[in-house]
Amino acid sequence: MVNFKKNDVFEADVIDLTHEGQGVVKIDGFTFFVDNALPDEKIKMRVTKVGKSFGFGRVEEMIKSTDKRVSGLNVDYLRTGIADLGHLIYSEQLIYKRQQVVELLKKTARKVDFPVAETLGAKETVAYRNKAQVPVRMINGELTTGFYRKNSHDLIPIEDFYIQAPEIDALIKFLRDKFRVLKISAYDEKKRQGWLRNIVVRRGFHSAEMMLALVVTSDKIPFDKVKFLSDLLESFPELKSVQLNINRSEGSFILGKKFLTLFGEDFITDTMLGKKFEISAAAFYQVNTAQAENLYTIAYDFAELSSSDVVIDAYSGIGTIGLAMSDKVAEIYGMEVVPAAVENAKHNALLNGVKNAHYEVGSAEMVMPKWKNAGIKADVIFVDPPRKGLDDSFIETATAMSARAIIYISCNPATFARDVVRIEERGYLLKKVQPVDLFPQTHHVELVARFERV
Repeated sequence: MVNFKKNDVFEADVIDLTHEGQGVVKIDGFTFFVDNALPDEKIKMRVTKVGKSFGFGRVEEMIKSTDKRVSGLNVDYLRTGIADLGHLIYSEQLIYKRQQVVELLKKTARKVDFPVAETLGAKETVAYRNKAQVPVRMINGELTTGFYRKNSHDLIPIEDFYIQAPEIDALIKFLRDKFRVLKISAYDEKKRQGWLRNIVVRRGFHSAEMMLALVVTSDKIPFDKVKFLSDLLESFPELKSVQLNINRSEGSFILGKKFLTLFGEDFITDTMLGKKFEISAAAFYQVNTAQAENLYTIAYDFAELSSSDVVIDAYSGIGTIGLAMSDKVAEIYGMEVVPAAVENAKHNALLNGVKNAHYEVGSAEMVMPKWKNAGIKADVIFVDPPRKGLDDSFIETATAMSARAIIYISCNPATFARDVVRIEERGYLLKKVQPVDLFPQTHHVELVARFERV
């Protein structure tokens, strides 16, 4: 076998695409992963790193490109991962995402030839994100906004973030220019000095209301606050909330625990499937509202809901999934381990005049048995876990409720496929899987699945 070294250059054919959107190249049986390379392309590849069983490379020269490539894409979107599939035409992105689900079900859950539906594509494939979390750094003595190069904390300057709402990009650029004039220092991780760490922006898809949270190291504002707010609101009258978030930690967490409101409320309001929601800076809320509405509609259809149903909304967050279906069912019971989210859910229920939704703080393992002992019988359980999927104890508790169906909304097909095995071991059978593209131009894919009790 060839003794590969960094900076070696080889001609190679790209034979596949990884689940993270990297091209796969094999040279003398050794695998390399290459950004900005697509199947059926021939490239000249420069080796950038060599490990024991695989390596990484970059495209030195494109010898033959595929007709499935998008031409003219800013390569910074690939370098940062902002749009790590942006170089692949959208119709092929949808095929690729379905195939990821198919392969994972086959490999992990032993579901050969399971009828996974075609990926539901998005109407808007760029400028769809309603939230931005943008790091700020000093580059050549100048405060700069952008995004980190993949697997690093090296900032690449970016003005047009491509998949974010353009109104968000405009606000970030305004702040960057304003802070440059004010000589504001960006936080330096190595020196642990500087005031501004990150800029967080939310924008209501339907309401157009905007929120700004400046993540800073101190609540002492190093400029004229009144003048700053006056200039800011004159340029962006749609801002309904301006906050400081104090983060003095040395870790990589974006938000600290303390918020200070400088203007307006500590939330913005938007709608999801006709229901109003107050959304705080720290709350979980799907970043693609239009596709989230499609995702939840599919989930409700999969549940085959009736007006007499009692539904459990696990991982209920601020109540979006449960409250949006409150008109379709008899009762909704939701639980969430974050107390602030439960308070938000209760408030959002009041905001919408919903009286059949009940929310409680606690883990499913603690709350669901209590509900069962109180005589509450669930007809359907909705689960929408984080990327790590479901804990075994959660699956044991949820399946013990003996609901007729479990509706699983997943943001990680790999952990979903693992959970299929464990759910089916406890008396349920996977019946439907529908991938939904919530994140166009990226390798991420969401899905909805229905399990039926055997």
